[in-house]
Amino acid sequence: MKEIRILSATGILGSGFREETLKRGMALSPDFIGADSGSTDPGPYYLGSGETLFSDSAYKRDLRLILLAARAAKIPAIIGSACTSGSDAQLERLLGIAHEIAREEGLHFRLAAIHSEQDKGYLKRRLREGRIKPLANAPALDENVIDRSAHIVGMAGIEPFIEALQNGAEVIIAGRSSDTSIFSAMPVMKGINPATVWHAAKILECGAACVVMRRYPDCMFATVSDGSFVIEPPNPEYRCDPASVASHNLYENSTPYILVEPSGVLNTEAAKYEAVSDRAVRVSGSTFMPAGRYTIKLEGAELAGYQTIIIGGVRDPVILRQFDSWLEGLTRAAKDRIRAVFGADIESKYRFDVRVYGRDATMGLLEPVRALGHEVGLLFQVTAQTQALATAVMKSVSHIAVHYPVPEWTGLITSIAYPYSPAEIDRGACYRFNMNHVVEPDTPLEMFRIDYRQV
Repeated sequence: MKEIRILSATGILGSGFREETLKRGMALSPDFIGADSGSTDPGPYYLGSGETLFSDSAYKRDLRLILLAARAAKIPAIIGSACTSGSDAQLERLLGIAHEIAREEGLHFRLAAIHSEQDKGYLKRRLREGRIKPLANAPALDENVIDRSAHIVGMAGIEPFIEALQNGAEVIIAGRSSDTSIFSAMPVMKGINPATVWHAAKILECGAACVVMRRYPDCMFATVSDGSFVIEPPNPEYRCDPASVASHNLYENSTPYILVEPSGVLNTEAAKYEAVSDRAVRVSGSTFMPAGRYTIKLEGAELAGYQTIIIGGVRDPVILRQFDSWLEGLTRAAKDRIRAVFGADIESKYRFDVRVYGRDATMGLLEPVRALGHEVGLLFQVTAQTQALATAVMKSVSHIAVHYPVPEWTGLITSIAYPYSPAEIDRGACYRFNMNHVVEPDTPLEMFRIDYRQV
């Protein structure tokens, strides 16, 4: 039977895995090792700023073990979405770490670097041609949005990975890519049923996240053939069952049945999940519909401003009985004070937000339970054009907030407990995502440059 054996090292490079688990996975003779290295889950800051979710030390620890294992077994190592968002600078950062490891360990290999950051001139041309289309709830996109974006990346499909493998790459480190493409490229290249491959890849891309009660990040192993795949954790402390594997289809998806990729759509409605042991699950029955038009998803981030925050707690039952009117009055008084200090034209230069922890800070207006507990936490946030302005505005807020009165008390009160001194905390630059669109390229490879290096 034609099959591919896949070892997923971890859900995201830098989050860790047990070295012993990796050794157990290698004993199962995988055809390649894969690891995702990025996500939009941590928000737009990493794409906008170029900073990374984990430290270089964390990336180096994980990548060292992967490279040593892959080169010892003479199998490819495939890493996608380098250093969080997969911009060119982050890709070069992870490539530099790979070079360090090779020098220190005496490793030699053919390296492919897949660049995912997009040329703004190219995107403007495609926009004018009507070949950039919005997805659901997409913000408005024009050439000004493209110009003010700090970084824009395209989410690569399997084709750049296949191109690299066919050109003899032994290690592939890619910029932004579809998580599942990392694990789908080789099996599809080898002719395995795409439906089985893409479904297995969806489960593998998060490492051990599909186990029953994952306590720490770790490796996952799958054997993929045309008709089904079997997934089992190499860690003997972990186990999969049909529910834990099936439920992973909900992760990062609005539906557990549809997964859209550049080259087509995976449908898992007819999928069957069967326990083949007390630790392993066989999955079969999914379908894959090739796309009528090949598309690449864009991710862009732009500077939103600079932020200063204050954290405080309210425990006074008198205030909590009238909390909404008290907070409304406090907010109004704070804005009046800001206007008095900075002038009427300040309104267009800052934004003031308050989150109430203990009521609706997580879901906002979607929160169905509006009752307050015996205490709440307040997060005051000012976003302004400069860090100096954000901090100056928040200094006016902090004094108003800490002494804002209630009708029942005629004297001065202290209403909020601040845990820090000074209360104002500078957050620095903040960013926002500004795209939820797809591009229709002429070919699957035209948006991605591949460099080959002999390491």
